[in-house]
Amino acid sequence: MDTKQIEYILKIAEENNITKAAEKLFLTQPALNQQLLRLEKELGTQLFHRSRTNWRPTQAGEIYLENARKMLLIKQETYRIIGDMVSDKEGTLSVGLTPGRGIAMFSAVYPKFHQQFPGIHIIPVERSVKDQQEMIVKGELDIGFQTLCPSQRTGDEYIELGKEEILLALPKKHPLSSLEENSQEIYPELDIRLLSEDPFVLMYQESTIRYLIDRIFQEAGFIPNVLFETSSTSAIITMIQAGLCCGLIPMSYFRTKPEGIACFSLPSHPVWDVVAVYRKNSYLTRAAKYFIRLAGEYWGY
Repeated sequence: MDTKQIEYILKIAEENNITKAAEKLFLTQPALNQQLLRLEKELGTQLFHRSRTNWRPTQAGEIYLENARKMLLIKQETYRIIGDMVSDKEGTLSVGLTPGRGIAMFSAVYPKFHQQFPGIHIIPVERSVKDQQEMIVKGELDIGFQTLCPSQRTGDEYIELGKEEILLALPKKHPLSSLEENSQEIYPELDIRLLSEDPFVLMYQESTIRYLIDRIFQEAGFIPNVLFETSSTSAIITMIQAGLCCGLIPMSYFRTKPEGIACFSLPSHPVWDVVAVYRKNSYLTRAAKYFIRLAGEYWGY
């Protein structure tokens, strides 16, 4: 099934520029332009509004692009199913991982996976949950591993791997950290309202955890003193260790407890879902199912 022409047109739309698209496709600009002109002649209409800086799809172009993407997904699905029938030991598997702990999970899972499926080429892709969701819809990711709240799910297929609690983390030198040392519990409870005057470093607004964190503060009845917002949980941990702030951190970051931090559970024990995600109605290969199974073991499901 030759879909090169379709891929060429989609790349022009993606880059909004035929010259940039040609560079990405390793073609000359005249050669790519000839492909486009040939298709437009066949269709009897232009697919793009041309300008030096912005190639926008025409109305006909929008229709072509929408159905072209569907055709590529059908091809991808067809090849995946047949490839799994012929040999489940060869092929590729693209896996979406969230920054930070996604790599830790991949490092733990991959050796076992490679032992069972040595001929499967894994393509790890480190992206935020929202980026993964877009890539899955477009067929650019076979499976994604994400942490989110139920309201943040899309129309894709979800396999729940576990629940993860969000912990309250304080610098060891904080006066309330002694409550951890004097407790018999690993993560004793602490009311976050006792920290209403303390500075916090939080994940940035677009992150999926921020929805849950904002709800925690809303239920506690105060607006936090936000020192800094970041895209890295590791950065929050570093700042807590430096004694600069408090933070709300997913429990998995404390598999090996960092030095200089006291950890507490909140009385409400807020959790979010750890999930594997794939495009709705798409085919999961045996290799993909095995990778998901190993990930579930890692998360304790």
